[in-house]
Order: sequence, then C-alpha cells, then structure tokens
Amino acid sequence: MKYYMKYIAVLILILYLPTNAQEIISIDKSEVITKIKSRNLSLKISAEEFNKAQADYRQTNAIFLPNITASHTGFATTNPLMAFGSKLNQGILTQADFNPALLNNPTQTQNFATIIKVEQPLINLDGVFQRKAAKSTMEAKSLQTQRTEEYLLFEVEKAYMELQLAYKAVAVLEKALEAANANKQLAENSFKQGYLQRADVLNVEVRVTEVQNQLQQAKSNVQNASNYLSFLMNDESYVQYIPSDELSIQTISLTDAKISENRSDIKAMQLATDAYKDMNKADKMAFLPRLNAFGSYELYDNNIFQADANGYLVGAQLSWDIFQGSKRIGKAQKSKAEFEKSKMEYSQYVSKSNLELNKAKRMLIDAENKLQLSILALNQSEESLRIRTNRFKEGLEKTTDLLNAETQFSQKQLEYYQTIFEYNYAQAYVQFLTKE
Repeated sequence: MKYYMKYIAVLILILYLPTNAQEIISIDKSEVITKIKSRNLSLKISAEEFNKAQADYRQTNAIFLPNITASHTGFATTNPLMAFGSKLNQGILTQADFNPALLNNPTQTQNFATIIKVEQPLINLDGVFQRKAAKSTMEAKSLQTQRTEEYLLFEVEKAYMELQLAYKAVAVLEKALEAANANKQLAENSFKQGYLQRADVLNVEVRVTEVQNQLQQAKSNVQNASNYLSFLMNDESYVQYIPSDELSIQTISLTDAKISENRSDIKAMQLATDAYKDMNKADKMAFLPRLNAFGSYELYDNNIFQADANGYLVGAQLSWDIFQGSKRIGKAQKSKAEFEKSKMEYSQYVSKSNLELNKAKRMLIDAENKLQLSILALNQSEESLRIRTNRFKEGLEKTTDLLNAETQFSQKQLEYYQTIFEYNYAQAYVQFLTKE
C-alpha cells in the first residue's frame, strides 16, 4: 500500500512539472525599436485615426468636383397630365392627341427615361472653410501619430533599462546568496567548535532565507520586464528576454533644453485650434447665399432601353437660407465657444509641458548628485564588508555586525544600479520633452 501511494505521488509530480523550461532570447534595443514600429497596436491605432481624418478631408473635394448621377426610369400611366407629357417628351404627339376626350381620358401610356444629371458647385464659402478645417485636423492627426511613435521610443528606453536593471538585481542577489551561504558554512563550523551560539547560526540562516526571497522577487521582475517588452512589440509569445548589453551610465547632450513650439504634439494642438477657428468661420459663412450650376441630358422612349427622343437642361441656382429658426445662430455660437476653449487648452498644455520640463531638469540634477553619493557609499560598504568578513573568520567580529555589513553592501549595490537607471531615465525624459 505504501509503495502504491509513493507511485501515485511521483506520477502526480511528473504531470505537474513543466515539460520544458521557458525560452530565453537575447535582444538588443534596436531590435525592439524595429519590431515596435512595425507591430505596436498604439501606432496602428494612431495611423487609422490619421486615415480617418484623411478620408474626411477627401470628402471636402465635393465643393469643387461635380456630382454626377444617372438613372433609367420606366412607368405606365393613365394620368392625363403624365400621359400627355410623356408623349411630348417622346416626340410622338399628334394632332389627334389634342382631342379633349383623349386629353381627359387617355389610354395607358408607357414612358422610359434615361437621365444623366450634373450638379457643379460654384460658390460655397462655408464649404471652403470646412475644407480648411478638415485639412488642419488631418495634419494634426499626422503629428499625433508622430508623437505617439516618439513616446513609444521613449518607453522602449525605459522598458529596456528596466530589463537591464532587473538582471543586475538578480546578479547582485545571486552573489549575496553565495556570500550568505558561505557565511552560513562558517557560522556552522564555528558553532561546532564552540565559538558561536545557536542563535548566531539561526540569524545567518534567516539572512539566507531573506536573500532567497529577494532573489525570487528579482527573477519575477525579470519576467515582468520581459512581458512588458512583449506587449510593446505586440508579441503574445511572452518569452523571457535577456538584454544584449548591461546597464551603464549614459550621457546625452542636453544643452539649452527647452520646450519648442515645433514639438509634434504642441503643433498638433495648434492645428486643432486652427481647425476650430475655420469651423467657426464656416458657420458664419453659412449665412451667405450659395451659387450652383446644374444640367441634365434626357433620353425618352415608349420602349425600354430605347432613345428616339432626347433633350437637355442647363441652368444655375442662387439659393439663400434666410432663416432656419436660429439653428445656424446657435451653431455659430457653439463653434466660437469651441474655438475659444481650444485656445485656452493650447496655452494650458504648453504651460504644463514647461512645468514637466522644469521638474524633469530637477530630477536629472538630483539623480546626478545621488549617483555620485551612491558610488561613494558602495565603495565604503564594500570595504566595510571586506574588513568585517576577515575579522569574522578570525573570530574577532560579531555575527550580527557581519550580517549588517553584508546586507548593507547588497543594498548599496542595488541602490547604485537603481540610481544609474534613474539618471539615464531622467536624461531620456528631458530629451523626450524637448524633442522638436
């Protein structure tokens, strides 16, 4: 029975163990950028927004191009007016058709008409400004797509550095675990020789457990960073990536960094304001008359798809909607309010961008200062750990002091790499904010 239970337990363990380890793929930043430009869904969505605006702009070609329609209509009637007019259009009217009896009570008459109509706008001032507004909107969407790409490239910088930082944390904690296990071995040997108490050995074992937990969390951070890169690249395989290069201090030239009005998102907002301005002008121009030309070529017969008679009609129409129950007045007021709102939103956006830049500059200065201090603290903690380790081996140092020195050195290593990340990120953020 015991043998049978052991067999079941082993079988269950085999079934639940993964059949093969997760794939680890080396990747560099340029490869990530290339894949994001071709796969990222945010970029594709932004591109479709531009296509939509471009289609709206193309619709405004209607203010210049003619509207052409063709139709073929057939009917049979005994209506006196329709019967007389159909014969007249067909060119088959005779003297007998003027008989009052036939005029008042005609026989069934068939009529088939093929008509080609052309309507040509001549003067539609409101349509001209609607076209200008649509063009500004299209250009704004193009710039928004550009800014979306710039943001994604900045996000790549951040995500790739997070992956580098995660691997650095794993490397630091793996070394810390090796040191903790070595200290544990020393402590156990010293305990056996009577130099240490059992409580000291337990403290070392607690330290080993703490480092193991931290290492596991660091490995999870590696997976999280890899998954985020997969998300940016629209790759659902979610493999584990390893960066081709390590996290290191980067220096970017940021002389005279300031917000430019030529930045794509700021220009896009300015174009949006221009679009609201033109829409307001279009609503005002709707009070003016419109001039349109029209014409038609007509073919008639009493048999289907025949054309024994034809004629044409050419003319022009000047139309003026004098009053629409204050509908146009309200529409013009609404577009003016939207225009004024967009101007204030533009000013607010520029002001907020300057605020973000000033904050980013201070963040960069703080990160630079912190980097210098972290280098000094790392060197000091490393030397302190070396001294205390040597003294511990000779039985001249307390276990708690060694553990504190070891913990401090690991923390300073992690802080150092975290500071490199913050420094590089601050530079990249300032560059992103000041990009033209």
